[in-house]
Amino acid sequence: MKTDSLFYLLFQLAPPLFFDLIGAPGQGQGYRFESVEVKEAAFRIDGVFLPPEGATDQPVYFVEVQFQRDRQLYRRLFAEIFLFLQKHPQVNHWRSVVIFPRASLEPDDAIAYGLLLTSDHCQRVYLDQLPDHPSVSLGLVQLMVTPANQAAERARQLMSQAATSPPPILDLDRIIELVETILVYKFPQQSREEITAMLGISALKQTRVFQEFYEDGQRDGLEQGRQEGLEAGLEAGRQQESLALVQRQLRRRLGDLPEVWRDRLATLGLSPLEELAEALLDFQSLVDLQDWWQLWQEQQGQVLAALVAHLGQPLDSWDPPLVTQVQRLGRQQLTTLQDDLPGLSSLEDLAAWCEQAKPRP
Repeated sequence: MKTDSLFYLLFQLAPPLFFDLIGAPGQGQGYRFESVEVKEAAFRIDGVFLPPEGATDQPVYFVEVQFQRDRQLYRRLFAEIFLFLQKHPQVNHWRSVVIFPRASLEPDDAIAYGLLLTSDHCQRVYLDQLPDHPSVSLGLVQLMVTPANQAAERARQLMSQAATSPPPILDLDRIIELVETILVYKFPQQSREEITAMLGISALKQTRVFQEFYEDGQRDGLEQGRQEGLEAGLEAGRQQESLALVQRQLRRRLGDLPEVWRDRLATLGLSPLEELAEALLDFQSLVDLQDWWQLWQEQQGQVLAALVAHLGQPLDSWDPPLVTQVQRLGRQQLTTLQDDLPGLSSLEDLAAWCEQAKPRP
């Protein structure tokens, strides 16, 4: 697991977490977390919180997550910041925030940068110095560095804490989503379904607190259980959110994507998007994305060919929505479908299987 990438992913999913971490709760309204390329300089600043358009009196936050010793850290960071300021003369207010797991990893560069490091322009956050009994939002940050053998229990405690006293910056459903995301990265050998079972999320969603959460409010403009098509609407919303996240992460790692790749990504279903969001953390170039895509399409073609042979129904005789459902399955789902193939005797069985495999809210 690349810890810095996980931090940046969580900041993208829930920008208020960052402002809670630096002791500025409620000040992140309208901010967006981006990777910013400084043109003509051949470098990219991975973590930047940009204020709302036109808010010239609000600072830009430059974020660095540093989990390894780097004696050149401040020399590189401040060089990037000042070059950014040169290229963006409209920016007058800025802050740098460096997140360390512990103070001992911070380089000693006080002679060159002491004035900056002790000024209001720079803030250091040491995760081992956060409160012993943190808020839910700070607890989410701590969970990212909790030892693996303690992570599941700490995650369950966090969700229980959130169910009884949810923080004002995040709703209960988003907290569960963030906990799941963190654990997926901490336990890459386990599927999201296994993580969900490990955390007991299904049982949590049956509690009175969770049910009241949906009865009292709306999520994405849809009341829980109020109308048919709710799950389809939620899935579409999650798909768009996942697509936007994957596009931002790929843009940060690989630069601007060619239009053909933007079009391809827009065709992905929720499951392959979630798988790609995990895989792309190891991408170094567009070739890695091409390899991932090719492997997924090859597996998809193999499964479709096996289905045609097993069911005895040519592909052009299927209902188009059923073909689309199979084409939007992720690689893990395709593997499961191939394993379940002997139990399917008709296209109706396949349609029921695909319906059961849909991601649930």
